[in-house]
Amino acid sequence: MLKSYSDKELFEQIALDNSHAFKVLHDMYSSKMFVYAFNVLKNKQVCEDIIQNIFIDLWSKRKEAKITNIKSYLFRAVKYQLCNYFRDQKISNEDITRLNIIDVSLNASKKMEYDELEEAVYISYLKLPKRCKEIFELSRYQNKSHKEISEELKISIQAVKNQISKALSSIKKDLHEQGYVISFISLSSILGNLI
Repeated sequence: MLKSYSDKELFEQIALDNSHAFKVLHDMYSSKMFVYAFNVLKNKQVCEDIIQNIFIDLWSKRKEAKITNIKSYLFRAVKYQLCNYFRDQKISNEDITRLNIIDVSLNASKKMEYDELEEAVYISYLKLPKRCKEIFELSRYQNKSHKEISEELKISIQAVKNQISKALSSIKKDLHEQGYVISFISLSSILGNLI
């Protein structure tokens, strides 16, 4: 079972053209790498492209690459790509400094776990049906009360509660399907008073 392999063993399999081992490695790290990049750029499309390019590059170099610590290699690659992006976009030194600050802060695993879950919740929210998403956004991201939402959208408070409940249920299900093991405490710290 490849999922029980160490990073080193997985990379050895990848070097032998094992595409399933590559997928396992990708699934293990791509979302964490995305969160790391997104915390710096706040640009979903660019971050997705960066992560995709890193894995394409890794696959193309699988035969000759001498990587001893795959996790460290992947995150260094993200940082390198972000620096290149900043340079190409003529981004200020202030933003480069921000990258370094975030890099340091992400060494704290709790910060990383929180950010990863926050991003996963946001991605799940984007998948909600239109009306459900609209109400969830007003509540979660604009901090409006049920009463304020009901008045703004001219619907009952119960309808607002139903849509928020539907959104939370859908998000939790989506997170579970993505493999997140979520405690009530960690999810409530993300969703605040919605739960």
